[in-house]
Amino acid sequence: MNHPESELQAKIRQQFDVVTYPRAPVEKSPKDDYELLFIHNLVTPYYLRNQKVIETENQVILDAGCGSGYKALVLAEANPGAKIVGIDISEKSVELARQRLPYHGFDNAEFHVLPIEELPSLGLEFDYINNDEVLYLLPDIVVGLQAMKSVLKPDGIIRTNLHSSLQRHNYFRAQEMFQMMGLMNENPGEMEMEIARETLGALKDSVILKRQVWNPETAKDEQWIMSNYLLLGDKGYTIPEVFAALKSSGLEFINMVKWRQWEIIDLYKSEDELPAFLGMSLPEISVEERLHLFELLQPMHRLLDFWCGHPQQGQSFVPVSEWTDSDWQKAKVQLHPQLRNSQTREDLINCVNKHKPFEISSYVKLPTLSPIFIDSGIAACLIPLWDGVCTVESLVERFVKIRPLDPITLETVSLQRGREEVKELLDTLDPFLYVLLESCL
Repeated sequence: MNHPESELQAKIRQQFDVVTYPRAPVEKSPKDDYELLFIHNLVTPYYLRNQKVIETENQVILDAGCGSGYKALVLAEANPGAKIVGIDISEKSVELARQRLPYHGFDNAEFHVLPIEELPSLGLEFDYINNDEVLYLLPDIVVGLQAMKSVLKPDGIIRTNLHSSLQRHNYFRAQEMFQMMGLMNENPGEMEMEIARETLGALKDSVILKRQVWNPETAKDEQWIMSNYLLLGDKGYTIPEVFAALKSSGLEFINMVKWRQWEIIDLYKSEDELPAFLGMSLPEISVEERLHLFELLQPMHRLLDFWCGHPQQGQSFVPVSEWTDSDWQKAKVQLHPQLRNSQTREDLINCVNKHKPFEISSYVKLPTLSPIFIDSGIAACLIPLWDGVCTVESLVERFVKIRPLDPITLETVSLQRGREEVKELLDTLDPFLYVLLESCL
C-alpha cells in the first residue's frame, strides 16, 4: 500500500537531500567508539529483556531512516555477521550509505529509498530494528510504529526515540520564532541558516532564549543549525505519550536505552532518607509513572530513547539478584562484546601489574553516572573472559590461585570465600551489562 507524500514530508525529504544526516565522512570508522557500539549491539537489549546472550551471526537488522549510513555502519560493526538493511526517504543520503559500508568491508548490506510506512513492501522480517532520530518527524508516530511492528520477528526488538517536549521546549520556542519570520516556509537553506545565526547572535546575552539555546561554536555547524533551529516537522513528546503510542501500536515497552540514567532514586540526597510518601508509593507505581516522574523532576534527556517489541515475547528468568548459591555455581559468564577488545585487556593487565584499580566504566559510561573501579587483585581473575565464555566456578578457582592467603590472617583462602568475592564482583558489574551472566539450569 502506497502512502502519498504530504507537502511537509516532501519538504523534510528535500531538507535531508540538502544537508545529509549525519555528515560523517565515508572513511570515518566507529570501531573504537565502544559506547556507541554498546547501544547498537543487539546483545544489549536482548540480555536486558531475556537475561540471555544472543549471537549476532545471521541476524537481519534494519536501520529505518538510515540517512547517510553511519548508524548502519555502527550496526554492522556492533553485530558481526548480521545482514544490514537500510531505508530512507532521501535519495542523496541513500547514495552515501551505499558507498559507506563497502568502503569499510561490509558487503552483506542493502539500501532502499523508501518511507517507513511502506516497510512491508520489502518482503523481509527483522530481528532488530534501529529507528534513530526519525519517529518524531512522521505525521503519525503510531503508523510508523505499526509499520515497524509488521516486519518485526516474534522475539525481535525495536530501538526508537522521540524528542522530549520537556527537555527541548526552549528549542521549540526558537523554531516557533523562526516560523513566524518565514524561515521555515520552504526548505531552509544557507540564507535561512545565516539569518537564524544573526538573529540569535545579535541578542543581548541577558535575553533568556539566547541563554538557553545559543552557542556560537555549535552554531557554526550547519547540521546542528538545521537539527535544532530549523528542523521541519520537529515535535516533542512525554513519557505518557510514548506509552499511549505503544499501546495503540500493540507494542510492549522493554527498557530505556540509557536505563541507568532514569533512576528516580538517584535524584534524592539519600536512598535511606526518602520522603515518607515517596518511600511508600515508589514500590507500587508502574514503570511508566516512575519514568514520567523522573522527566518531570529532571528533564535531562533530549531523546526519549527506548526499546520495545511484541507483547509477552520476553523469556522468563530469575534475576541475578535472586540467585541461590546453586545458581551461581552452575552459571556461566562473559564480557559484553564491546568490552572484549585488545585495548581494555591491555589496560586491565597494566592496572594489575601496577597494582592500580581498573576503571571498567571508562569504556562504556552509558549505564552508570559515576565511575566503577575494580581492585586490581580481584580484577585479574577476569582476564580469561577476553578469550571467551567462562564458568563462574573457573573464575573462583583462578581467584583462589591469585589470592591463596588472607593478607591479614595469612590463613588459606577457601573456595567458599573465593565464591563470595567473585559473586560480589559479578553482582556489581551485571546491572551495567559489563558482564553477562547466564544460568545453566
